[in-house]
Amino acid sequence: MAAGSYGGDEAGLICGYLFDAGAAEPARAVESAQAAAWLATAGEAPAGAYLWLHFNLSHAQAERWLVRHAQLSDTFYETLRDGLHSTRIERADDSLIAVINDLHFEFGFEPSDISTLWISVGPRLVVTARTKPLRSVDALRTAVKAGDAPRSSTELLEHLLRAQADVLVAIVRDVTARIDRIEDELLAGRLDHKRARLGALRRLLVRLQRLLAPEPAALFRLLQQPPGWMAGADADELRGSTEEFSLVLRDMQALQERIKLLQEEIAANVNEDNNRSLFVLTVVTVLALPINILAGLFGMNVGGIPLAEHRHGFWIVVAIIASFTAVAAWVAFRKKR
Repeated sequence: MAAGSYGGDEAGLICGYLFDAGAAEPARAVESAQAAAWLATAGEAPAGAYLWLHFNLSHAQAERWLVRHAQLSDTFYETLRDGLHSTRIERADDSLIAVINDLHFEFGFEPSDISTLWISVGPRLVVTARTKPLRSVDALRTAVKAGDAPRSSTELLEHLLRAQADVLVAIVRDVTARIDRIEDELLAGRLDHKRARLGALRRLLVRLQRLLAPEPAALFRLLQQPPGWMAGADADELRGSTEEFSLVLRDMQALQERIKLLQEEIAANVNEDNNRSLFVLTVVTVLALPINILAGLFGMNVGGIPLAEHRHGFWIVVAIIASFTAVAAWVAFRKKR
């Protein structure tokens, strides 16, 4: 597997590990051929041993290999094709089928950088499948390569959920830091399209919350009637992972409320600036009104124009205009105060 590409081997297998707590090497990397041979004799494997296979569904041979060797529930294949990406965990025969939404490995704070991870968990086999590189499953693979060997398939699922929760916590921290910078710039009076940036962050949080919110409830329902092969300690650990998700989702809700308040503050500042600009325009128009009226009257070129022959007529008209302008300015600024 070290020589294989990240897209998977000839069967679309990205990585595979055989876990056996009683062996000298608790977690041993396997290829697709070795995995097929182990699955064919899984009934003779030591108690507690299980296999984790992670597939790239973009590979044409991945689903065919699973159908030929994995003997998964038909519900798993139906879930792959139904097009529903809402997060859920349900029982199918004697296994667990999970649909989890995760972040792309190259996450750029865009709502489109979220994809689905399909999981099938049984007592002897755990299958994870995706179409694009995802952060949580890659973090789990890194932990296994570093020596972390979950003792059961349920504990592997719990490790995956905790890795996803850690990724979401990191996103919440990054979003909080961005909001802090925007808030500091807002207090400093430098608006510069901050409202659009806040809107993008808010849409991201809403999408994450919508895709992830059903997960704690689904897990709690599942844990009320767990499969017979699931140990009580494993069920408790899964319950703890749901609590972490609930905390992260509450933090996301708090961030959404904070972004909403900042957007309202920015909108109020924009309205205040617009009102100030409109007032200045109104004052200029009012102050120019007397001179415009008199200029129109004296420019009609008809007989009988007053002060036309008076030696001080120009200065008299200027005084009249200045007087009316002063009165108009007093009225305008008086209303402003």
